[in-house]
Amino acid sequence: MISTLKLQLSAVERTEWAISRIEALNPRVNAFTHFTFERALSEAKEIDRRKAHGEILGPLAGVPYAVKNLFDIEGLTTLAGSVVNQGNPPAQQDAFLISRLKAAGAVLLGGLNMDEYAYGFTTENTHHGATHNPHNLSCIAGGSSGGSGAAVAAGMVALTLGSDTNGSIRVPSSLCGIWGLKPTFGRLSRRGTYPFVNSLDHLGPMADSLDLLAASYDALQGPDALDPGCHATHVQPVLGALGTGLKGLRVGVLSGYFTNMASEDAKSALQQVALALKAVDEVIWPDAAIARAAAFIVTASEGGALHLEALRCRADDFEPLSVDRFLAGALQPAAWYVRAQRFRRVYRDKVNDLFRHWDVLLAPATPVVAQPIGTEWLDLQGQRLPCRAAMGLLTQPISFAGCPVVTAPVWPHGNQGMPIGVQLIAAPWREDLAFRAARVLADQGVSHLKEAFA
Repeated sequence: MISTLKLQLSAVERTEWAISRIEALNPRVNAFTHFTFERALSEAKEIDRRKAHGEILGPLAGVPYAVKNLFDIEGLTTLAGSVVNQGNPPAQQDAFLISRLKAAGAVLLGGLNMDEYAYGFTTENTHHGATHNPHNLSCIAGGSSGGSGAAVAAGMVALTLGSDTNGSIRVPSSLCGIWGLKPTFGRLSRRGTYPFVNSLDHLGPMADSLDLLAASYDALQGPDALDPGCHATHVQPVLGALGTGLKGLRVGVLSGYFTNMASEDAKSALQQVALALKAVDEVIWPDAAIARAAAFIVTASEGGALHLEALRCRADDFEPLSVDRFLAGALQPAAWYVRAQRFRRVYRDKVNDLFRHWDVLLAPATPVVAQPIGTEWLDLQGQRLPCRAAMGLLTQPISFAGCPVVTAPVWPHGNQGMPIGVQLIAAPWREDLAFRAARVLADQGVSHLKEAFA
């Protein structure tokens, strides 16, 4: 993987290697929608110049990365997976988190494919083409940050940024077999990104190693007074906590809803993780099914309202897989939305109370492994469910409470099978605990990446 390249390589050499990898593999994977190769080489040259002059470099110096195309990249139009946005002016400056990564020395190589306006779990984008899973090109990469997941899994870049409203970092991390982080709601600034659901949107990193995931998260942190949705007041680094082990860590396994909605593959991955973390006690997450339903209502209402004007005059230009949901959301009674948000306040109190007894809780990230592109239905535990919506069954209740989650890659069938992720869930503002558990999994070889392309 790129993040493990020898340190003696210059930033320019690492960037050139990444560019060659992208040029060779992206036609097969379709992860990228924009390329910023000239910018990347310029940034890499500056890093090498500073190094030659003995200057102190940032912690991510020379690391190649890319971002979901809802992040503003200076000089490019932010599409958010749509064609409606193509007429918008180019961004005048980088998104806040891109600026943070640039300050840390990371090198930006482009924008990544996604479900239109982040409304989906599969990245089967009609406008820009489906993103293919690097471990089986006939299968989905997950979504809506599918390009972000596939780019890392294919080894095109070491690090990506995605967004997660209902599971859009965790689902592609799970299906592509990479590390992913959905931080606490309000932890990272969203300034300079195209919104989906303001009351639920999270941003976070995806990476080819746990160390890089932690280092990038530390670099991304920082208060932002210009983003009213950023509630962080100070930086709480996690990289230094990775080696502290399991001592004193109370780890439980979510059952009930989370096992009832899981395939045998998902259960197998969960068992591997539970065994490694010495987690034997089963825990019931409060009101999981209701929380998912409420998340659907909030998502549809805010998403529909955001795009109402465009829907009125350009509905035919919207993604066919999501336009009906946007229209339905715009027509939902306001009382439904109010009731869902009222429930959310009570629900979060119940979830927070759960973490008085537990530090980390485990659950599968997706109910199944990656399915073939175009799959319409899943047969899951005796139920026939719509495939695209069902990919978020196990993530939506968690993000509705705003809890941080590290998604750990697991291979339930060994190296010959497809991956599936396990969620390491902690209380709000305690990302460090999820990272501690993740380190144990990485050290034991339970969670790791698998090369998709030799």
